Amino acid sequence: MNEIPQNPNQNANQTPGQKKRRVEMTVRPTGPILPPSNIQGNALMVVIAIMAFLACLTLGGVSMVRATAAGWQSQISREITIQIKPEEGLDMGAALVKARDLALTFVGTRDGQIMDDGATARLLEPWLGTGLNLEDLPVPRLIVITIDETNPPDFDAMRALLNEEVPQAFLDDHRTWVDRLVQMARTTVLIGSGILILVFTAMVLTVVFATRGALSGNRHIIEVLHFVGAEGSFVAQEFQKHFLKISLKGAAVGAVLAASFFALASFWQSRSLATPESDQATALFGTFTIGWGGYLGIFATMIVIALLTTITARLTVMRTIYEIDLIRSDPARTDGLLDD
Repeated sequence: MNEIPQNPNQNANQTPGQKKRRVEMTVRPTGPILPPSNIQGNALMVVIAIMAFLACLTLGGVSMVRATAAGWQSQISREITIQIKPEEGLDMGAALVKARDLALTFVGTRDGQIMDDGATARLLEPWLGTGLNLEDLPVPRLIVITIDETNPPDFDAMRALLNEEVPQAFLDDHRTWVDRLVQMARTTVLIGSGILILVFTAMVLTVVFATRGALSGNRHIIEVLHFVGAEGSFVAQEFQKHFLKISLKGAAVGAVLAASFFALASFWQSRSLATPESDQATALFGTFTIGWGGYLGIFATMIVIALLTTITARLTVMRTIYEIDLIRSDPARTDGLLDD
């Protein structure tokens, strides 16, 4: 058996203490198990974006209505009104000052302001027009008393004292309006919460079915991985990563669109103050500002949608692997499993 001759140059160039160099091995980078984008994944992303937009829009609307109702309630409960009806021989100016001073003697009152003729005329302009002469009309005059919300005065005692000292005075503490406003706010928030629950329920069902539909197109990948010996947890983890990316992209698009809607609406409202359109929108919906709490709620909704999609993908993969094992153990069950 002939020996292969060695290269003399190689032995000559090598020093005594030097080791032979080894050729470094390069590992080819592995590609993703699932394709980065396909028809099912793009459709699921669009569905998640739409449902995220609707859910975030409803959440922001509920937050906006709740904040507006709370502001109305605070403004109404912060003030009380004293009305003085005009009568013949009544010195209206003296009666207004006396009623205001009597109200300010009670603990819990902070300030009192007598509405002048100009302010009273402006209140009546929507119904009676401009250029009113209040002296020719039996219009009551008003006194606005600011109270301490945390320590309100004794309204019954104030009403009794005013009736005794100024019989033409009538105290309106707005408790009836406050009670009605509280009930309206609770009803509105309850309705909005119900709509939000319905939207979330529809979103859950849509995401579940869309995720399962997208996974059905990749069932052959699950079967191949499982047949070559991949563990169920490994396969589920790979699908989790894939659908987590899809859900985050779709939920982020929907959340950004909803946040942009509220930001643009708030910008439009701030730019169109004192216009009929802005006044009507403010009267119906209040300000379109949802605050940091609303934006945090939108962000939380995005995270919930992404987690929901990821959990759905994992459960669906594990169920698919379980069905594959059942088919391998008993091929007679194939028809029943495929029908499911």
